[in-house]
Amino acid sequence: MMTTFLLVPGLWMGGWAWDAVAAELSARGHRSIAATLPGLGDRAGEDPAGVGLAEHADAVTELLAAQEQEVVLVAHSYAAFPAVAALDRRPDKVARMVFVDTGAPESGESVVTQMPHLLEIVTGDVLPVPEAIDAAHGVPEAEQARYRRLATPHPARTVTDPVTLTGAWLKVPTTGVFCLAGGLSLELVRSLYATGDPRFAKLAEPGVTFFEMATGHWPMLSAPTDLADVLVRAAAGEGESLLENA
Repeated sequence: MMTTFLLVPGLWMGGWAWDAVAAELSARGHRSIAATLPGLGDRAGEDPAGVGLAEHADAVTELLAAQEQEVVLVAHSYAAFPAVAALDRRPDKVARMVFVDTGAPESGESVVTQMPHLLEIVTGDVLPVPEAIDAAHGVPEAEQARYRRLATPHPARTVTDPVTLTGAWLKVPTTGVFCLAGGLSLELVRSLYATGDPRFAKLAEPGVTFFEMATGHWPMLSAPTDLADVLVRAAAGEGESLLENA
């Protein structure tokens, strides 16, 4: 059965980041839509001062609203914030939410709540593009060069604006994809759940699954074929569950 994947990239990237993953999904008979958020990629000419988290959430919401059938919504890193905000508005449009090497935000949080170091690199209205991706993440040199050529400064307000959620998105099945070189893992998820903190109770709910990938934080660049495989399996409800440990 054909699945439509809506792919939302993280910091500094446009829809181009998903090219290899999209090609692999297409080869398997699926459809994909790679989002380029306001102020990024080929939309980098937009005034970054006028682009905040709301504009990014609106862009994802518009893409969801345009689909005739439910999609699998895939968010890499930063994209969890605008993607979950959009999902919270239109849960009827999403069959499953997939978090790629990132966690789910809580209402009232901003990106810098989780990653305060980003404030140290803000220059004017943007986050400048890092010079390179650390070798530990396994991105081939050809992809590194492509990243340096295509990555664009990221509007700063998108990481300082808080996200507002009603909780409607929690009714949608989710999958977490952890890239081990980035530090996230199933072991970490199990330890968080074991604390008994109510924030982590959802980690063991029905419909919540997890995968691990032996790569770094940019799997769409370092391991696109493997990531496409994981996304197809996630769409089918596969993956490890914490239910047996609950």
